[in-house]
Amino acid sequence: MYWLGIDIGTGGSRALLVDEKGKLVAGFTAPHEDIRMERPLWAEQRPENWWDAAQAAIRGVLKEAGVSGDQVKGVGLSGQMHGLVLLDADNRVIRPSLIWCDQRSQPQVDFINQTIGRANVVAHTANPMLTGFTLPKLLWVKDNEPRNFERARKVLLPKDYVRFMLTGVYAAEVSDASGTGLLDVVTRRWSAAMIEQLGLDASLLPEVKESADVTGTVTREAAEATGLKEGTPVVGGAGDQAASGIGNGIVRAGVASCTIGTSGVVFACLDRPHYDPQGRVHTFCHAVRGKWHVMGVTQGAGLSLQWFRNQFAPGAEYDTLMAEAQKAPPLAHGLFWLPYLMGERTPHLDPIARGGWIGLTAKHGRAEMIRAIVEGVSYSLRDCLGVIETMGVDIQTVRASGGGARSPFWRQMLADVFRRGVSTLENSEGSAYGAALLAVAGTGRYASVEELCGVAIRETECLIPNVHESAAYERGYEVFSILYPTLKPVYSLIQQMA
Repeated sequence: MYWLGIDIGTGGSRALLVDEKGKLVAGFTAPHEDIRMERPLWAEQRPENWWDAAQAAIRGVLKEAGVSGDQVKGVGLSGQMHGLVLLDADNRVIRPSLIWCDQRSQPQVDFINQTIGRANVVAHTANPMLTGFTLPKLLWVKDNEPRNFERARKVLLPKDYVRFMLTGVYAAEVSDASGTGLLDVVTRRWSAAMIEQLGLDASLLPEVKESADVTGTVTREAAEATGLKEGTPVVGGAGDQAASGIGNGIVRAGVASCTIGTSGVVFACLDRPHYDPQGRVHTFCHAVRGKWHVMGVTQGAGLSLQWFRNQFAPGAEYDTLMAEAQKAPPLAHGLFWLPYLMGERTPHLDPIARGGWIGLTAKHGRAEMIRAIVEGVSYSLRDCLGVIETMGVDIQTVRASGGGARSPFWRQMLADVFRRGVSTLENSEGSAYGAALLAVAGTGRYASVEELCGVAIRETECLIPNVHESAAYERGYEVFSILYPTLKPVYSLIQQMA
């Protein structure tokens, strides 16, 4: 018997099969279309393309494993958070999705804060309102595309659109719904206060479930499209970061994860809801029943390296870029990278922050530029770790995952910058793996997600900080910490020119 995890990422949809002990059997990724960026800081994708890729990924992994659909006993879903999917009365997608990194909705954030009050927003949702969240995106459509808003009958998140296509059921779950700006994170239910005070129709929102709850079953049409068996249970799953937290075994205090994908996330588990008064990190429901998590987000983590490759080294392998970066010394001869290509969340909450190199001289070459990118992203992730620690969260070790963490060079740099051991796991699949584990836990094989993680998650390596490099990066971090506040007054002037 096998269980399927599907992650609807930014760059592609990945499907994994695991056995009842959480052992990885096979994986397959189907790419997505490129992000549409019609204006600076705008970002859209077509939900229909996610469903096409999900079908291809499911069929691909079944073929890769030599497994038939009737051998799959449960499906778990994960996906990029915050994206706005609008369906009309005929369940057709109304417009492309404004995805997680879209920053156009600052006027709507201001309206929410003025209407409800900043302190009340935090009281209702445990988080400040951000342009990245779903609610401001919805209000942007209302303000700028009123006909599209009037046609809307259901608001779904990316993975929950794929759930609908699989099951015909409108459903969300608590971890992903936490990032909409509409969930009462403490009670794990939609916030009636937010809905009523903004004059929204509550029927737009799907039912919200716990992450391991069964939400529906695969329909006949979806079975024909994917190769799965009709009637296969589909559990709630989780937003990509909570799913990655499950996949990394972050279900107790003392251990955090650092995931370097398109964005970068430092993630820790909480036994009770607790939030940063300044709103620099997110406090969301965990995919573990009765637990919460806190996470800091670097918007342009792997995105920074991807941007460099696409613009200056098209077709280059990331391993090649990492090898080139190692030719430059720590601190890259005084060159710094600000990874604010899509604004920033932690710790600045600034949608118009801009990225760039600081300190360029005629001496600097590609090796220094690439190394500065890796260092700058690592410093930004340390910002995330630092804020979480100020909340009194105990973090003794960090588990690295995501595409960036596949590089031993980058993992060692994280250990040196964080001044902590950075470990890797036997399975570094992250979100899709966490979704698969939730499918196993949600179909009666284990008493809890924690019990399953105790069986499935195993560390294989721990890198210890190097004293010399840590000292160098400490000096570099001091400079990095000065750059954003120094440049902040300039960003609004630049924004006017965009």
